[in-house]
Amino acid sequence: MTASADSHDALGGFVRRSEFFVGIDSDGCAFDTMEVKHKECFIPPFIKHFRLAAVAKYARETCEFVNLYSKDRGANRFVAYLKALDLLAQRPEVARRGVSIPRVEGLRAWVARESKLGNPALKAEAEATGNADLKRTLAWSEEVNRNVAEIVQEVPPFPLVRESLQRLQGVADVMVVSATPGEALEREWTEHGLKPLVSLIAGQELGTKQEHLKRAAVGKYPADRILMVGDAPGDRRAAEAHGALFYPILPGREEESWQRFYDEAIDRFLAGRYAGSYADRLIAEFESLLPERPSWSAAG
Repeated sequence: MTASADSHDALGGFVRRSEFFVGIDSDGCAFDTMEVKHKECFIPPFIKHFRLAAVAKYARETCEFVNLYSKDRGANRFVAYLKALDLLAQRPEVARRGVSIPRVEGLRAWVARESKLGNPALKAEAEATGNADLKRTLAWSEEVNRNVAEIVQEVPPFPLVRESLQRLQGVADVMVVSATPGEALEREWTEHGLKPLVSLIAGQELGTKQEHLKRAAVGKYPADRILMVGDAPGDRRAAEAHGALFYPILPGREEESWQRFYDEAIDRFLAGRYAGSYADRLIAEFESLLPERPSWSAAG
């Protein structure tokens, strides 16, 4: 039976029922929602709230690079869009137009000290301090959530996600490990009947993915029996920080990745034959797909 992660205690109280643990990311990993969310739900209000209309073309391109096509793919929204502002400020096209990109120092300070980077913590801080940067960011983030609820509907999981989860029933404890708001995760996993196939759904309000794994799995399962399935370098780092295993869902080759997971990776993991040359080969393939710097950086 699935538990909803409404409090930090839900992670520490995660009960081991099987010999193995599998954490699965949601956006871009289980569901083909990354492109539509960022291109339709995140970026238009970002341009509006951060007054970027004068460089909208470059703002869109920069945000897409950071959130979809770079090694920052899958990062928390506040961290990722700060990175987008920084890259945008470095673009010569922006300088030539004389456009000043907001520094949002209040947001930077909050991100640096807060571990639960979600709207509830942001709203509390904005109300407590009255900081203009935080209020602007909250308005953007709340509009993003409204857009997601309105636009992102009837997007099914990738083929073989459901079948993979069914194969893991009874042999592994499965948890959603995501930087997406919990409300959206609950809605999407419920809409497609996947919620009963996982034991817990953990979103951004409960901390980082690394914290999710630490509190729910580390110390309860041997490290070589913990597997994180994800489509972003942050998923890999979250697993490796605890000596756990990582299975990559390759951006742009998601269906092929789930086919491989279903056909061979699950059996290898359960048989103790996943780590080593097999995992190394998959990770090398994954790392080659996502650049660290944008093409215009080299050109500039």
